[in-house]
Amino acid sequence: MTATTDPFDSAAARLLDALDTGHVDGIVTALSEVDAAIGGDWSDERVQPVRERLLGLHRNTRAALVAGLVNWSLMLWRPVETEKIRQERSALTRLAATVSRGLPPEPARELREDRLHLMGRQWVIAELHEAEVLVSEELAAGRPVDAAVVAAVRRSALHVRPHHSLVVDLAAALTEPLLSPGEAWADQVLADVAELDGGPDGEPDPAGGGDGAWTALLKHALEVKAAKPTARWERTGRTLLDAVGPERARERITAWLSLVGRPRTLELVADPNGAGANQLDPHNLDALRGIALLLPLAPAHPDSARVLGRLVESTLRKVPGIGPQAPKVANAAVHALARLDGEDGLAQLAVLTTRVTYKGTVKELDKALRDRAAALGLSRAEIEELAVPSYGLTDPGRGVEPFGDARVELLVEGTRLRQAWYNESGRPVKSPPASVRREHADALKEFKSAVKDLEKMLTAQSERLERQFLARRSWRYGPWRERLLDHPLVGTLARRLIWTVDGTACAWLDGALRTLTGDEPAPAADAPVELWHPVGHPTGEVLAWRSLLERHQVVQPFKQAHREVYLLTPAEEHTRVYSNRFAAHVLRQHRFHALAGVRGWHSQLQLAVDNSFPAPKRLLPEWGLRAEFRVNGMDADWGETFEHLGTDQVRFYPIDAPENLTQAGSGQLGPLMRPGVRTPEPVPLAEVPPLVLSEVLRDVDLFVGVCSVGNDPTWSDGGPEGRYRDYWQSYGFGELSQSARERGELLARLLPRLAVGERCTVEGRFLQVRGDLRTYRIHLGSGNVLMTPDDSYLCIVPAPDGPADGKPGSADGPYLPFEGDRMLAVILSKAVLLADDTAITDPAITGQLGQR
Repeated sequence: MTATTDPFDSAAARLLDALDTGHVDGIVTALSEVDAAIGGDWSDERVQPVRERLLGLHRNTRAALVAGLVNWSLMLWRPVETEKIRQERSALTRLAATVSRGLPPEPARELREDRLHLMGRQWVIAELHEAEVLVSEELAAGRPVDAAVVAAVRRSALHVRPHHSLVVDLAAALTEPLLSPGEAWADQVLADVAELDGGPDGEPDPAGGGDGAWTALLKHALEVKAAKPTARWERTGRTLLDAVGPERARERITAWLSLVGRPRTLELVADPNGAGANQLDPHNLDALRGIALLLPLAPAHPDSARVLGRLVESTLRKVPGIGPQAPKVANAAVHALARLDGEDGLAQLAVLTTRVTYKGTVKELDKALRDRAAALGLSRAEIEELAVPSYGLTDPGRGVEPFGDARVELLVEGTRLRQAWYNESGRPVKSPPASVRREHADALKEFKSAVKDLEKMLTAQSERLERQFLARRSWRYGPWRERLLDHPLVGTLARRLIWTVDGTACAWLDGALRTLTGDEPAPAADAPVELWHPVGHPTGEVLAWRSLLERHQVVQPFKQAHREVYLLTPAEEHTRVYSNRFAAHVLRQHRFHALAGVRGWHSQLQLAVDNSFPAPKRLLPEWGLRAEFRVNGMDADWGETFEHLGTDQVRFYPIDAPENLTQAGSGQLGPLMRPGVRTPEPVPLAEVPPLVLSEVLRDVDLFVGVCSVGNDPTWSDGGPEGRYRDYWQSYGFGELSQSARERGELLARLLPRLAVGERCTVEGRFLQVRGDLRTYRIHLGSGNVLMTPDDSYLCIVPAPDGPADGKPGSADGPYLPFEGDRMLAVILSKAVLLADDTAITDPAITGQLGQR
């Protein structure tokens, strides 16, 4: 038999040999091996000779060993903490403490400082007991605790369970600094308050508003504990603002809030669950909320509304595994916007209603707008329309902003803004003249901010107008012209749409409202106006509008004349209460979740846990209905978020019917039962209004078209373990959906006008492109490409900054009759590329073409 060697014996032998040589690094290495062999238990009898040998070393050698162990501990810092690293660092700390026993305080003091330094770099302190001892001893000795360590203790106290009272009590004793450092905005607040409350020698600065006035203001901000402050809190806030100067305070507060969301200034080690990565410090959230709520108490200014709007969006940014990082701060910012004087706050609220999908904040936005509407005696829809500023535009889509003798002309093109600058002599220039940058710097800064606001508002208003299809919104002709058609900003969108005015369809063409026959209607001021929808109109009329708008080169802000119509099919008449039209697809869950929120659906991320999740739904209160799209999670380890969703039926229910739940991962779905409530029956599809059916199915078609793994050119291998190869092949080159068929019909009409038109033809499911090297077939649904002669697959990944947003390109690019069809833009960009295939230089493509 072969004798086995005890790991301790061999490790101890190497340590004794290292001690004989006196080489510090060798001793540290061997010492760590011995510690691992005994499991950290230095009371083990076998280790006593080694322990005595260590403690018998010269004090200088032992001090060097302590320094070496500390350095090793510092080298173990990583951006992502692991259990192994924590164990190794804990072992090194234990060894350093053992070696330094009985030494003068200097080496131990160095170890303490380095251990505290490492603790201050953790999101949540891993060794809480050690931290409690070290920090308590520092406080007892009267030594200041580093601000980063204070921040780590505070985060740990908020993270641990309430019964762990020692760290909670310790955090309560650490009252300075008022904010936890490490975030750009908090660092700036602390620096500004210290400067404003103290002169160069630390004495009170008279210009700072009094002894500690800014500190008092910051402490007051920390006291607010709700999104809506009390009247008493606001009265005190006004007094404190008066003490520092209200306008001065507004400038500082807007500067602070503009930094929220910037990268951390002190990088931290995240905890094992990922907490701490790109996350706001929880200790600072009350102060952030209070600072935001101080803005409405200061003088009105456009910057106040801007920073509050950005604060809502930045604090709702999702953190993986956590969700929106600070919804309470977002809700407070919404309340602050609603309290601002003037139109600026109302305008930001209107923009946020189209961008925010978090349910709690959506409710706050709705309440803020309804309260403002009620105060003015208007409806919620009317207040949203009145909230849109002109942003300096005079005529719809046009405006001029003077800067001394120079000027800039603004022209709205779609949902983008073009600027044309002219110098003092009236000559066109490409950018702001030097005199403007020099003499009008503040005005130029304000102008640039206003331009960004204008572009955001254009997108928001386009989305709001598209929502009117299902909102059953109607206007009277007089208010409609004032608020929409002739509005300097909204008019740029309204004049590119078709409207039903007093029962007659018309659009803005050649400077006036005109019908299909070119007649100008003369409606009364109270004539009804509605947004035209192709459902219910004869095919000939729909085609005539498409032809007319294309002939006038009108680019609609969203699909209207070319909008897909989803009518009841024979299969759906047979299934009666559900549609399987979009079943059996594989979607990326996170992309679907984001897109569903934008389209007004409510969905919840499904996890691989023993739980049930509600089916994604869209509430249709104007119709008394609720649409449900049944999906089921796929591809996840236990406890993780599903990567993909399998799609199933689309159904309609009365809006107040109990919602249906899906058992995670099983696909089993049933209603949420309530005592005394009968199991809900789906509404027969034939009884769903055709416009509602069409719009809901159009949304689901969009979900599949955008989120399906089948349109990802990199999934030709079938994804994880090749499980979806057949699906990818069938979706990527199979039968077309309604939207893809409409896309093919549009391309057939547009090709004669395109530069590459003579090389392209629409053939069945494909756009065929004749290059010089090969002929290519681009699928009209997925955008995937096949090459002749053997239908081999050509992988082309669209550039992130390419035409994938579906917006019209430059003025000399191809004309598209609407914005928003991402896939149409991708297909056209691939067609232009492949028609001139000999000019392709990208090696990722030329290699597939047989070129090198």
